[in-house]
Amino acid sequence: MQENQDRTTIPLKRVLGLPTGILLVAGIMIGSGAFKKIAPMAHSLMSEPYILLAWILAGVITMFGAFTYAGLAGITTETGGVYEYLRLIFGEFVAFLFGWTFFTIAGSGAIAALAFVFSQSADALFHFPDLLPALKDISILHLIFPFSSLSIKTLGIGMIILLTWYNIRGIKKAGVLNNIVTAAKILGILLLIISGLLYSGVVVNAPHHASAAHPLTGAALFSGFFGAMLSALWAYDGWATITYVTGEIRNPVRNIPFAIIGGVGIAMLLYVLLNYVYMRVLPLDQLAGIPENKIAAAVVAGTLMGNTGAAFIAGLILTCTFGALNGCIIVYPRIYFRMAQEYVFFRKAAYVHPLFKTPYISLIYSCVWSCILVLTGTFDQITNLVIFSGYLFFGLAVWGLIKMKREKKIVKKVIGYPVIPVIIILFSLVLLINTLVVQPAASLLGLLLILTGVPFYFYFKRKES
Repeated sequence: MQENQDRTTIPLKRVLGLPTGILLVAGIMIGSGAFKKIAPMAHSLMSEPYILLAWILAGVITMFGAFTYAGLAGITTETGGVYEYLRLIFGEFVAFLFGWTFFTIAGSGAIAALAFVFSQSADALFHFPDLLPALKDISILHLIFPFSSLSIKTLGIGMIILLTWYNIRGIKKAGVLNNIVTAAKILGILLLIISGLLYSGVVVNAPHHASAAHPLTGAALFSGFFGAMLSALWAYDGWATITYVTGEIRNPVRNIPFAIIGGVGIAMLLYVLLNYVYMRVLPLDQLAGIPENKIAAAVVAGTLMGNTGAAFIAGLILTCTFGALNGCIIVYPRIYFRMAQEYVFFRKAAYVHPLFKTPYISLIYSCVWSCILVLTGTFDQITNLVIFSGYLFFGLAVWGLIKMKREKKIVKKVIGYPVIPVIIILFSLVLLINTLVVQPAASLLGLLLILTGVPFYFYFKRKES
């Protein structure tokens, strides 16, 4: 019993500096979205300037969020980030629902999805033999097919287990791995951008560009632009994750705001340039016609580099998803670790490894649930709910900033206050209402999954008492 008690009081080590923080934010944000989203955006919004504007505005909204969380970063130096902000402002019940949502949907679903995309990209390069093909049609309630695409799922699960083991052995090692992989993916994207900017075929295609685009107007323009911006927001998702490792960042009050702003700035610059290159190399009608089972960036790279282009993009997506997967495995278990410290999660998740000083049980819990999601194959449906649930709590956190400023509990200057927080709250409301109208079933399912945490909350509280 004494050993268990000791493991809940071992402190985490503050070993991550500002450069690692910036690359962690950029590394988690830059996943597969940068290579895929141009096709649906071109289909819904046949206008090059508006597509670029959607990426820029989504980046600005994300940067506004960075300014807001920079204001909140000063209220605590504990690990847990947004969970801890919500706990201090609104109490532990609201914070628990946030943490539970990340354990069941957002965090674990993102890890599962990234692992699966990584395995799909590896399969596209190496063509793995299908495992147990005779069992692929076995299902649970005709919804879950655990043996379908089993070779891809097996590799995905293996990567989650391997990176969890590596993360348990120390966050400094995990941070170094993140820095190497993120630097590699940035260099790869820059190579693609430079190749596109030097591409001379655009002169021949220029008239075709002009004739292919048929800009929308009125309500159709608003709907198409909003849909395109949602696609861009998905690619920007993950910018706030650095706050979850506050307890392991050196000088977090200073470094977390700079890490978020720096990481978002890198991603925003790369995204805008990358999409400009896509539209410079191929006309919008060709981009819009790329089928869902093909990666838009691979088609563009094939135009630029011939047969090696598709292999280059497959390798780049492997690198990007590997880096984002490692980053997510670093950050999300810290939320559950902090919840366990507050007695609103499984108590052993608060244990810290006596040698490596990492929340190893929380990492294992996250690993197990993420692997189950990979095996079930339901994470695609779950991750569709991430933006909805994410902006619900994002709006709450921004409202919390205004509340804390009005109560004089935050005295330092917040960039753009109160205009930027009000803009974010209004934007979050529009996004939530639009999602409820356009995808009512998915939105209600997301709310239902969030509310599944209520009985668990009272279970944990009863267990504590």
